[in-house]
Amino acid sequence: MTPPLNQIKLGFVVNDVATEQNNYTTIRLARTAINRGHEVALIGLGNFIYDANGTIRAIAHVPQHKHYEDDDALLADLQGPDAQTERISVEELDVLLLRSDPAEELTDRPWAPNSGLLFAQLVTLRHVIVLNDPAHLTDASNKTYFQHFPEEVRPVTCITLDADEIKAFIAAHDGYGVIKPLQGSGGQSVFVVTPESAGNLNQMIDAVTRDGYAIVQEYLPKAVDGDLRLLTLNGRPLQVDGHYACFRRFNDSGDARSNISAGGKIEMAVPDAEALRLAEIVGPKLMRDGMYLVGLDIVGDKMMEVNVDTPGGINMAEELTGADFSGYIIEDLERKVRLRDQYKRTLTNTELAMM
Repeated sequence: MTPPLNQIKLGFVVNDVATEQNNYTTIRLARTAINRGHEVALIGLGNFIYDANGTIRAIAHVPQHKHYEDDDALLADLQGPDAQTERISVEELDVLLLRSDPAEELTDRPWAPNSGLLFAQLVTLRHVIVLNDPAHLTDASNKTYFQHFPEEVRPVTCITLDADEIKAFIAAHDGYGVIKPLQGSGGQSVFVVTPESAGNLNQMIDAVTRDGYAIVQEYLPKAVDGDLRLLTLNGRPLQVDGHYACFRRFNDSGDARSNISAGGKIEMAVPDAEALRLAEIVGPKLMRDGMYLVGLDIVGDKMMEVNVDTPGGINMAEELTGADFSGYIIEDLERKVRLRDQYKRTLTNTELAMM
């Protein structure tokens, strides 16, 4: 990896700096950027300010050192008693990475995710490169975004609040299906329905629909072996030194959820021809929408989800393969900043997101 020609300023928007963890991709990316000589600031969703003079500002956590040996050291600096905050001008950043999870805000701060996106949209007018593109992320954050991709990549899906519709869907698929909330992530309130669990179907439906619409999908038998998380960058599978940023998530405890936050485990994986075909199919829409860094969750020959908000797993992929994925991403951001300046800031944010 070559050292950066010029120092750049990066901001990371997170739910709350106090809730960041040492296994989060955001912390790994921030540490990598700092160690490459860049300025970094972390901004919570509730810390933006539209100043009286029209400037977008924020109360940001600013790392105090120029180098960190590991993610724990950076996190301790950001969350410790001597953590440093500054009132910064967001407009002076070169790149703003949107790394918050809307699902974490559903109960206590439902206003937070949309507010963060609205501030981010204003920031793009000041020629800060904002990723993923907030103009499209407003729509892409909802799971209905998935339904805009070609049918051949998606499992059969119904979205409804009606319990009878859900039951009819399950019955039409021989008593099998998956029920999950339209809003949410991390494996929360996800139920696998089988003929054996049919007696609990009403409770499953109630648990999901009490907070809004439910998604019911066909059950994919290969899900018993877990799912594949394949990360894409600039609309294509992320690959460094012959290694894909890809791993298999599974749960051997009997829990059908393979999300890491739901107790799932991981192992190194190489995407097969089917997974790469799916990535190729969804790539054009990801590019058109400025979805710079995305996590594709794949089971067999279908995608289960497209994670555009806070795709994780970079640190896990690095530990499994030894490849410097985070360094590759920061180097790519350096390149985008150079392109922005070479074209005298005439390129749109969506164009820069995919170049």
